[in-house]
Amino acid sequence: MPASNRIATNMRLFHILDVMAKQQSPLTPSEINKHLKWPKQTVHRLCKSMIEEGFLHYDATGKRLLPSASLRTLANGLLASDWHTSALHQILEKLSNKVKETVNFVIPEHPGMIYRDRVQTNWAFQIHLPVGTHVPFYCTASGKTYLASLTPKNRRTMVESLHLKSLTDTTVRSTEALMLELAQIQKQGFALDNEEFYDGMIAIAVPVLDPKGHYHGAVAMHGPTVRLDIATLEDNYADLKSASTQLSLLIFSI
Repeated sequence: MPASNRIATNMRLFHILDVMAKQQSPLTPSEINKHLKWPKQTVHRLCKSMIEEGFLHYDATGKRLLPSASLRTLANGLLASDWHTSALHQILEKLSNKVKETVNFVIPEHPGMIYRDRVQTNWAFQIHLPVGTHVPFYCTASGKTYLASLTPKNRRTMVESLHLKSLTDTTVRSTEALMLELAQIQKQGFALDNEEFYDGMIAIAVPVLDPKGHYHGAVAMHGPTVRLDIATLEDNYADLKSASTQLSLLIFSI
């Protein structure tokens, strides 16, 4: 836990609440500070201020702190305000039920594309890429939808910055070959991964756009080659495109 003098003053209360949430039991200020390791007077002062503001109160012993009714109401309100996350997951659930394979919602970050949500297929043979996993831009279907969304100039700059490491026998190794593929992806509206990231895994991804047509992320479907082929993936394009439209409406209507 970082020292208190390296934490913005207005963020220190959240660190105290974070400790209480993780321990899931009433705690004294001193017990809270075993996790924070801040100056003792700082923790006691902050806890006192939260008691005075009505967010914490002491339990029956008068020693340990509990969240007040006001804080519980606040927490429940925050959870309720996150209804769109549940709605997003339900869109993926519906899509997975239709295509009978694992589907994902993926967005770009600096290390690569990150899996924000997914619905796993019920098939016995699965490829596990859990939520929070980062995957490369250049050899995944979702990553290629992102690269294809860039302007030609920015696309080339981005592609030339990438280390096109061979992960399988079919991983793209040439900047020019990747540039040609990305131009085609921009025209057709979807991208494929033909065992370029993992041997035995293929995928298709469709971009999720904001109301102005700017790239936000991608909805993707993947599975093993023992069950799928590229033609089958392409047959599911319309369903992925429909889900992409629903996700865009959901995300940008808030």
